[in-house]
Amino acid sequence: MQVNDSVPNEIGAADQPPDTTDAAADGRLTGEEIPSVEQALHQAQLKSDEYHDAWLRAKAETENVRRRAQEDIAKAAKFAIDRFARELLAVKDSLEAALGIETASVESLRSGTELTLRQLAAAFEKSALTEVNPIGEKFDPHRHQAISVVESEQEPNTVVTVLQKGYLLADRVLRPALVIVAKGSSLKSAQ
Repeated sequence: MQVNDSVPNEIGAADQPPDTTDAAADGRLTGEEIPSVEQALHQAQLKSDEYHDAWLRAKAETENVRRRAQEDIAKAAKFAIDRFARELLAVKDSLEAALGIETASVESLRSGTELTLRQLAAAFEKSALTEVNPIGEKFDPHRHQAISVVESEQEPNTVVTVLQKGYLLADRVLRPALVIVAKGSSLKSAQ
């Protein structure tokens, strides 16, 4: 039964508030543990300086990223045609070689011109430059420019003749095809 008597005493001791007079007497609560207003202000100033420094560094880094991005854009615009220009150098060399021959036959000039045209077509293909030759297709005002309209046996609004081929650069119209469009015959409209 002695065990039961000791348990309530321990619980009762834990429920009682600590004696602060004894704590102050033995030095547990001193003025050094409670920060003064000056110390709190100093700590706040240090934190403020730390955050300000971090903000300045972040701002500088952002400016550097923006500046580098602008430089990259300027370089991309300046050298965007680099690959296409390199491909055209072979075409120019072929044309100069053809003009350098003093006694060229018609056959050799024709074969040289065909080779040069194939080089140019390969350069266009590598640069996503595609030809638009819409003969027999429906007229598309976004890709074709109609020069005139003629009566034809073909369906109305169909391209009858291509006067000048058009070109697309990566699905964007670089130059529309100049075309003549079918109006439709008067025989069909009379029937």
